[in-house]
Amino acid sequence: MRKLSKLLAVLLIATFAMGAVTATAQEVKEFKGDPSETYYMNVMVSGVEYWFPVYEMFKQCGQQLGVKTVYGGTPEYDVTQQIATFEQALAMKPAGIYVHPMNADAFIEPINKAIDSGVAIATFAADSPNSKRRVFITSDNVNEGNVASKIVCEEIGGVGEIACTENPGQSNHDLYIKSFIANVERNYPDVKIVNRTATNQDTAKAYEAALATLQANPNLSAYVTPEAPSAQGVAQAVKEKGADVMVLTRDLNVAILDAIKAGEIWGAVNPDQGTQGYMGMLTLFLLRHSDMMDPMSDYELKGVSPLNLPFVDNGMNMVTAENADYFNWDTYMATRPWSKGIEE
Repeated sequence: MRKLSKLLAVLLIATFAMGAVTATAQEVKEFKGDPSETYYMNVMVSGVEYWFPVYEMFKQCGQQLGVKTVYGGTPEYDVTQQIATFEQALAMKPAGIYVHPMNADAFIEPINKAIDSGVAIATFAADSPNSKRRVFITSDNVNEGNVASKIVCEEIGGVGEIACTENPGQSNHDLYIKSFIANVERNYPDVKIVNRTATNQDTAKAYEAALATLQANPNLSAYVTPEAPSAQGVAQAVKEKGADVMVLTRDLNVAILDAIKAGEIWGAVNPDQGTQGYMGMLTLFLLRHSDMMDPMSDYELKGVSPLNLPFVDNGMNMVTAENADYFNWDTYMATRPWSKGIEE
């Protein structure tokens, strides 16, 4: 009888323990979204290849979370057009939008409107810091400028003349070029910045500007651009002139990679695009599903998301002839036959 009582006691304890475990498991939510949820990625100059690996990992994270993703934006370098596409996406009642705001101030109202309507918003690569956005993911543009200036100045022997292209008003490019110039002026007194031209990611405009700059500065040592389309124009002008000028850019496409391997462009500073996309989708999901988090804070009292990451550094790579093959989009996609890239 005593043995039976002990057995019953053990069974009761075991049953209670199993019930407690089950209750705990029920309280922990599965890290999955609803299949009906759709998250948009919105960019300007949507045909630029830089965005493709960003979206590839954005999409992959979405698939792992069980939600839908859409690539969108405008093919033009036009902030009014980009805002129009952002608002079109907003009209589709998405769960969230991952946006690269071409201009910080112009996007304050659209971003705030989206957040006030319950749509999760995160910015990437360029920011709108005075908006209500609570997540910004980018590479450290200041650090990139510092690294690039050190490389260029050391490659030209600490003496020479440098020209730059710019895209005024685009915050990430402004930070990069300003940081580059400041570090040159601070640490390399025998290196001079002799020309700065606004090209606004226009290859033809960059080509014409470079021809004029090379003509006016026959002793030019290096040319720096904040993005790939301008670098293509600069490299073409340098090649035609037969000038011995180091060209360093930022961001990649197939033409830039080919030019790097051919020795026509020295290299490219390249943000870690995959990390940028993956972390973007992940943080958007958490912004949308605040119930996945329960931190000890007053976020409910304030009526804001508990997630607040005003700067997430996605890292960077320096791409040269030695490692260029690792950054080829077509080669990369050949290893992912199940993916349709930006078309899905």
